[in-house]
Amino acid sequence: MMTSATTNTATTPSTFKTLAGKTALVTGSTSGIGLGIAQALAAQGANIVFNGFGNADDIARLLDTTASQYGVQTVHNNADMSKSAEIEALFAFAAETFGGIDILVNNAGIQFVANVDDFPPEKWDAIIAINLTSAFHTTRLALPYMKGRNWGRIINLASTHGLVGSAGKSAYVAAKHGLVGFTKVSALETAQTGITVNAICPGFVLTPLVQKQVDDRAAKEGLSNDESKRALLADKQPSGDFVTPEQLGALAVFLCSDAAIQVRGAAWNMDGGWVAQ
Repeated sequence: MMTSATTNTATTPSTFKTLAGKTALVTGSTSGIGLGIAQALAAQGANIVFNGFGNADDIARLLDTTASQYGVQTVHNNADMSKSAEIEALFAFAAETFGGIDILVNNAGIQFVANVDDFPPEKWDAIIAINLTSAFHTTRLALPYMKGRNWGRIINLASTHGLVGSAGKSAYVAAKHGLVGFTKVSALETAQTGITVNAICPGFVLTPLVQKQVDDRAAKEGLSNDESKRALLADKQPSGDFVTPEQLGALAVFLCSDAAIQVRGAAWNMDGGWVAQ
């Protein structure tokens, strides 16, 4: 299991940072939504445990850039979020490096599209493991440290598909609905502590997963890339615009703030009006 660490030595601005001294673990954070959230938390002073796969040189540059830009410490661990033993090793690594995790963002996810009667069982198992079961393992491992400090933030990246369904996405919808339910139970169990647990439910974000849907639709219907994007958004997202990782990062920062202490068990959709229909 590869791990790496970078400590920033640059002079940081004297502005107040709301998460200074905190440590955040963001799963699936080497690209897309997870990266946007990790950088938003780093901008508020949180040290970042990055997790995810990718080119080793690219990840090393990401660590260096984030550390130097925001004046925080950054490390990386490529634990496979479908394997409980690797998740446990990830938390042991984080504890050794930073003492523990103050902010947990469960973002790692995969997708596969097929009707139920054609859905490969191994794909179902993989989606449930990474999109849902991993959040159970990370949460159970994060809570003892958070309870000891009486402060913690757990943010589960669900989806509009945690609130509504779409044909062909049975495993993904089941996992995301399960993640919303798990969020509510975890929030109730920590309701009288300084720990909050909430879910963010994004609509379409132009991640590699969504870009694949755009590409597949373009090939199937003979559309240009831009036409395929517009058609995808027109199906579900009334605003006609993609949600951005930066917007989701700003929401995550709010959920970590003192102002959000009574936001508990929420499934907060940021979806351009998708579930308002």
